[in-house]
Amino acid sequence: MCKVSIRKEDLCKYSGKEHWFSLQPVDPNSEVQGKVHLEMRLNELITENGSMCQQLLVRIIECQGLPLISGQNCDSYATVSLVGPARSDQKKTKVKKKTSDPHFDETFFFEVTRSSSYSKKSHFQVEEEDIEKLEIKVDLWNSGNLGQDVFLGEIRVSVKILRNEHFHRAWYLLQPKGNGNKSKSDDLGSLRLKLTYIEDTVLPSTCYTSLCNLLLKSPDVKPISASAAHILGDICRERYEAILPMVRLLLHNNRFVPFVSAVAALELENTQEANTIFRGNTLATRCIDDMMKIVGKNYLTVTLKSVIDEICDSNKTCEIDPIKLKEGDNVEVNKENLQGYVQKVFSSITQSSSSCPPLMCDVFRSLRQLASKRFPGDPHVQYSAVSSFVFLRFFAVAVLSPHSFQLRSHHPDPEISRTLTLISKTIQTLGSWGSLSKNVFFYREVQKRAQGKKRIGKKNFKKRWLRVTNRELSYHKHRGKEALCIIDVKNIRAVEKLDESAFNRKNMFQVVHAEKPLYVQAGNCVEASEWMEVLSQVSRCNEGRLATFHPSNYGGGAWQCCKNPSDSAPGCKPCTATMLANLQLDIDCDRETERVFSLLSSNDSKLQNMEDACASLAVYQGPQREQEEYSKFTIQEPKETFRTLKQLRNIMEELQKQHNIRSDPTAQYGSLDNPIVGKTS
Repeated sequence: MCKVSIRKEDLCKYSGKEHWFSLQPVDPNSEVQGKVHLEMRLNELITENGSMCQQLLVRIIECQGLPLISGQNCDSYATVSLVGPARSDQKKTKVKKKTSDPHFDETFFFEVTRSSSYSKKSHFQVEEEDIEKLEIKVDLWNSGNLGQDVFLGEIRVSVKILRNEHFHRAWYLLQPKGNGNKSKSDDLGSLRLKLTYIEDTVLPSTCYTSLCNLLLKSPDVKPISASAAHILGDICRERYEAILPMVRLLLHNNRFVPFVSAVAALELENTQEANTIFRGNTLATRCIDDMMKIVGKNYLTVTLKSVIDEICDSNKTCEIDPIKLKEGDNVEVNKENLQGYVQKVFSSITQSSSSCPPLMCDVFRSLRQLASKRFPGDPHVQYSAVSSFVFLRFFAVAVLSPHSFQLRSHHPDPEISRTLTLISKTIQTLGSWGSLSKNVFFYREVQKRAQGKKRIGKKNFKKRWLRVTNRELSYHKHRGKEALCIIDVKNIRAVEKLDESAFNRKNMFQVVHAEKPLYVQAGNCVEASEWMEVLSQVSRCNEGRLATFHPSNYGGGAWQCCKNPSDSAPGCKPCTATMLANLQLDIDCDRETERVFSLLSSNDSKLQNMEDACASLAVYQGPQREQEEYSKFTIQEPKETFRTLKQLRNIMEELQKQHNIRSDPTAQYGSLDNPIVGKTS
């Protein structure tokens, strides 16, 4: 095995460019990372007979940044040795379980000189030959329990460091065994790499308040093209990754849906053909792509992983191109294999609505409404607007590259990769018909209480097949038969549990809509929860949703829960809040805002060009000069855009001042009391 090794301080030299690097042999004992916090002290002791002796105190405080072993945190321990020409005294710490940053705080004592060497008080003077030859060696290990322990790195500190100062404390970078000394090999070849290195210097949170607030106000700016977030996308349109920090900030603060709705509406204004809707690489599509990758990870796993595993493990041939068929292949059998795989993938997708994250549902609902409004004469455009993302940019891409979405641990072999490519292309074709938005449904047998009857006896509950799609809730006498009742999803006002005392039945829920509530008893508590989750999700953005509900039924001239005699009385209990998925755990707003600042700073010349274009447009009342330059920006309202640009400029200047204040070219890692010693890896 071979490796390429680049020093951390050299990474910036190679960033953004392709370089050839020489391959080096891999030695397990040389692959180390992390650092050790060590304290050493030289003490003078008086023995029982009154003579003096030297004692070395070594305290191993903690370690940081130890590597993962087989994907798991270390079970680490340290050995501390005093090593010399004729001695090797070794001591061992306790094992610290499941951590890459173990805190040991253990102290060990070593005899440096014998009491017979001194006849009077030595004032810490150690014999020259001893101090030059002794050293402290600390080895870090991962405890293998039943297996062999794994070497994690070592440090060596000469005791002579205490010759003048009797106390020393520092951080030491772990080094390879024997300091990595090995013969070099020049015949292993080389590897061409393109590196991207980003280093963020994150300031205190208060420094980013102004820039963060300006970005979060973007959805409210009219027109949206004059907002700070849109300006960032405009000047960084060639850099796909530039949108990600802005998307994370908007998601964290629940401002993503209004922003992406506004930029999607702007894009639709310039879309002339319904069949080309959301097909380009625009600000709207880039934002939604990043959102789906952040929000939809678990959704992909739940929907596709089992099917992808089956495809990769069974490895059936699916090649249908006559040119690529191998000898002995049967194209009809291959076609059946492909159709079977496509059907499984497509069925998993079309039946996954209950797993789709609410935020994705909100975005797609907005896209449907915008598309229908833009092309009112095309009844299918609302579906193609959604499927262009769900199929073409989400599921099809995940099927094509499952390893990129953590659905598989490794890149598939060429034959399986070809199968996944064929499935992906077929899914894209099916998705272009808008099938997902039309076909997702939830279907199961339940007990339904007849609506509008006063008696609550057993005969009022009948078995029915309940079915829900994105558009309607219906129940049927038999599965697949004509619906006995259809409730439009947009008329659902609440979906809540029903008290067991209402009808002396368990696992009941109610669907409150424009007419009387529909009371349903599920087969068990799990099914009841699933129904409520699905129905709440498809109706969560309906207009007129209720804030309160009655947890029991109306009977005997009053609501049984609150005893209010009016059957139209407002509910007596708050409705369950429909919460967005928790996206805040993995989002560091300060770091993301710093990245936005870095992007703006690196595109300062474009910001200046945009300011000039706004000024020119405002003066000449239109693009009468430098029209080619104007085409690089979206400027609908020059004055409003110019105002935002000036705000950005002022905020950037202030942030740069804060960076300059905290930037000290003489500063070193660690501190005067706790420096970091050793080579970087």
